Amino acid sequence: MNQTFERVSKKAAALVTLIFGSAIRQADHAKLSRHIVALSKKNSALDIINELSTCLKDILGYRLFAFAVKKDSRVEVWLDPRMYKKSIEGVIAQDFNLPHPKNLTYINHEFAPHEIQEKFSIDNLEYYEIDEEDFQARLYMLPEHRLYPFHDEVVNLMLQGCAAALSKQVRIENLKNAATLDPLTQCYNRREFESQLNRHISNAKRHRYELSLIMFDLDHFKKVNDTYGHLAGDMVLREVSALVRESMRQGDILCRYGGEEFIAILPETDKIKAIELADRLREKISRLPMTHDNRRIKVTSSFGVSGLLPEHDMTSFVQDADAMLYKAKLNGRNTVMPGLIKICSEADSPNSTRMKENA
Repeated sequence: MNQTFERVSKKAAALVTLIFGSAIRQADHAKLSRHIVALSKKNSALDIINELSTCLKDILGYRLFAFAVKKDSRVEVWLDPRMYKKSIEGVIAQDFNLPHPKNLTYINHEFAPHEIQEKFSIDNLEYYEIDEEDFQARLYMLPEHRLYPFHDEVVNLMLQGCAAALSKQVRIENLKNAATLDPLTQCYNRREFESQLNRHISNAKRHRYELSLIMFDLDHFKKVNDTYGHLAGDMVLREVSALVRESMRQGDILCRYGGEEFIAILPETDKIKAIELADRLREKISRLPMTHDNRRIKVTSSFGVSGLLPEHDMTSFVQDADAMLYKAKLNGRNTVMPGLIKICSEADSPNSTRMKENA
């Protein structure tokens, strides 16, 4: 990989000297070479794209810079400035064939629901593509001024370095994922779950925020394997886990705990909200259409929910959720425990309800 960056750096220096000559200042020449070399030292996609953005801002100037990277089914976006989010995300979603802009993940910003956004015309939007074996990417840029041919050389030279750096980072990420992800469902494995849960318990107690667990499994899953075969059972596990991941927030963590059993970590979520989410997931799973060898398969699931208490450690926290899951099975399966009941008093307005756990 170091040889790759050396070749990119030498090519950059040669092309810059040939193309620009005295047309640009020596300072710009030095900036471009420095930024290309700096890419080789970055250890995250965020830092790599930030280096690209800084270089183009320094040399070319822009009103908008957005860099979208597609790895597997995920599209991650680096955006500057944030106020153009609403205008650019529709373009990115369309270019990467996403059903909705909500499927984009922003890696350098977190947005408030009613944050003020500005619109711009995409008529002058420039874009460049990267198509690597491990990922696809697009750079979107709204220049401050008209771009000339030598500006394209600046961008393309930086993109060569960016592509090499991102390829290296994606390979490292894939190796890490192989050690932390369940290969069938692409959920975190049990070892990674324990590491993540310990960290979240410590943070929740230190910063005094809510933390909840949802544990669930598929009802009578052995019957699915016996009736339709193990390939069908694997398909069901993949489909259900994908549905649950899509229904959770970005910061929530879904893990395969063992066999057909899953567990989810919900940071900054109280127990009532976790129960409500569990019931929505239960209903979605029961309505999930699945087919194997032209045979329709339907499954249901049982859920147990636990909220973090001051006396909980990792073991007791998980045991609490497991006990609720066991209770859900005793109560006939396809249910959530503890459940919720609505309480309406005479003083309440017709639209006013309070929720209470029903253990």
